[in-house]
Amino acid sequence: MANEENASLSFADGSTGGDFPVLSGTLGPQAVDIRSLLGTTDKVTYDPGFLSTASCRSSITFIDGDEGVLLYRGYPIEQLAEQCDFLEVCYLLIYGELPNEEQKAKFDNTVTRHTMVHDQINNFFRGFRRDAHPMAVLVGTVGALSAFYHDSLDLNDESHREISAYRLIAKLPTLTAMAYKYTMGQPFIYPLNSLSYTANFMRMLFGVPAEEYQLNDVLVRALDRIFILHADHEQNASTSTVRLAGSSGANPFACIAAGIACLWGPAHGGANEACLEMLEEIGDVSRVGEYIKKAKDRNSGFRLMGFGHRVYKNYDPRAKLMRETCHEVLGELGLQHDRLFKLAMELERIALEDEYFVERKLYPNVDFYSGIVQRAMGIPNNMFTCIFALARTVGWLAQWSEMIADPEQKIGRPRQLYTGEVQRDVVPMSLRD
Repeated sequence: MANEENASLSFADGSTGGDFPVLSGTLGPQAVDIRSLLGTTDKVTYDPGFLSTASCRSSITFIDGDEGVLLYRGYPIEQLAEQCDFLEVCYLLIYGELPNEEQKAKFDNTVTRHTMVHDQINNFFRGFRRDAHPMAVLVGTVGALSAFYHDSLDLNDESHREISAYRLIAKLPTLTAMAYKYTMGQPFIYPLNSLSYTANFMRMLFGVPAEEYQLNDVLVRALDRIFILHADHEQNASTSTVRLAGSSGANPFACIAAGIACLWGPAHGGANEACLEMLEEIGDVSRVGEYIKKAKDRNSGFRLMGFGHRVYKNYDPRAKLMRETCHEVLGELGLQHDRLFKLAMELERIALEDEYFVERKLYPNVDFYSGIVQRAMGIPNNMFTCIFALARTVGWLAQWSEMIADPEQKIGRPRQLYTGEVQRDVVPMSLRD
């Protein structure tokens, strides 16, 4: 990252704040380095939601929202989704390069050998109500992992960080499937080492002891692609939460649990569930026009879910891939005429042709299709965000590890613009109005 120029800051009273270095990355906008701002001017910047703030240096993921570009370590998401499996992408995000055959085999084997969870973790599930949301169960059980793995909590030891990453990547599918089985009242299905990462997860999710689970290669590949598309997405809310928690020195299991808690929000990981609920509310293709009008009316209380994105001002590249996957899954399952999919296609067509949505660049995002795909597979709505968390764990780990190794990283401590009362004195109770 080169320092190419300086930016000067001046105020209305004629005073100046001095010069601030302008930093350039390999891609994307330049950054004005304002770390000395408070010390030199006694002023801070005000940026709600951090829309114009770069909180860190990162070499992991790049997004160009205007052009609809998503890169993992420089590789386009389209190429990774079509040519790689999820564990290849995990290796890429963690180590920075795609693995060769030997590296891939070793990585896959190591992850596979860590998929079992400690038997005492089963006891944690009994403390939850059967109707508990699976995300609540996942937050609790992932956070509890630190109680079982004291041998990998030294953040300054690179080997400890690596084994923690392996454990979390490997055990998230197991815990996610256990959370689902618990709410269903079904027995847990343990991992089978002969299966691939995603096939293993599907068996743990849908299998029962009474019969052999029959894997479908099309569905396994579709879910693997969902994992790839959700593996990382730059400095979003949950990733920033993981980094912020990690900046205090919290252990990796606690940091990932914090990320899962943040992801739970309907404006973040819960968006695909909300999108499916919206389609159910519309109900039929004949009512699309009615709901398009509602979406344009700010007073209607109706919001078109699955369109637009905080970052993308173009067609979300993940949405294009998810749309193809949606067709493949529905075709494999004989659901080409699925009511919700037909409704989604009509909603997409109208919205992309309507001047209101085109002007505002409200294109379909990945959530628009992923909920339909998961629903077709038999995954219930309340598990969608758990699937997201499972996939995003590797991105969180890559970001967390990068942060720990960054010599410039400090504990997160945002400033504020205080708007409360000025200092005042406590009045005795007898004299208060």
